[in-house]
Amino acid sequence: MSRIRVVLADDHAAVREGLRLVLEASGAITVVGEAGDGAEAVRAVARLHPDVVVMDVRMPEMDGLAATAAVLAESTVRILVLTTFDVDEYVLGALAAGASGFLLKSASGAELVDGVRRVAEGDAVLDPAVTRVVVDAMRTRPATPTPDLAELTEREVQVLGGLGAGLSNAQIAKRLDIGEATVKTHVSRVLMKLDVQSRVQAAVLAVRAGVPDPGAVS
Repeated sequence: MSRIRVVLADDHAAVREGLRLVLEASGAITVVGEAGDGAEAVRAVARLHPDVVVMDVRMPEMDGLAATAAVLAESTVRILVLTTFDVDEYVLGALAAGASGFLLKSASGAELVDGVRRVAEGDAVLDPAVTRVVVDAMRTRPATPTPDLAELTEREVQVLGGLGAGLSNAQIAKRLDIGEATVKTHVSRVLMKLDVQSRVQAAVLAVRAGVPDPGAVS
């Protein structure tokens, strides 16, 4: 199996070096490029065509939000956002731009490696602390129409609950005793019916709506 190709975007060289060491020590990931600001990250993606970009939030020249939007406007690369901030408007913007995952920089090396693997495979990664912050921040914003969950089938609601719990396709499949390919089909239908762009957006919606973890459903 080929290694996951990653570009690191962070304005601190020491941080990038630490991330590189952790990721490449896994044996499953190769860091093919680094960027010290958002504009450089956009150019690196266009040149190197990585599978995943590990994106810092606050960087000079172009921040992580603008870089995420610019990258996703031109490619299908997956973006895993790393932030040291518990409350950060940039995180909400990156969510809207379609980032595939969010982790705090306090995450362990194992959590970071797992996060890169999961977003590369099409799963979403959302640190529970970030989920709470995003949900709370959205509650303080002007009300927006909430998609009608009544459009979802019972199984799709269960899958949505799995997304809200931060579960991977494989974990949802195990809890619901169905095939992983079936879960992927349900996820696609959930995104379409709820008119959201990413699993992370669906996960936040699930938390806001109080959809339970399928593991808690009898």
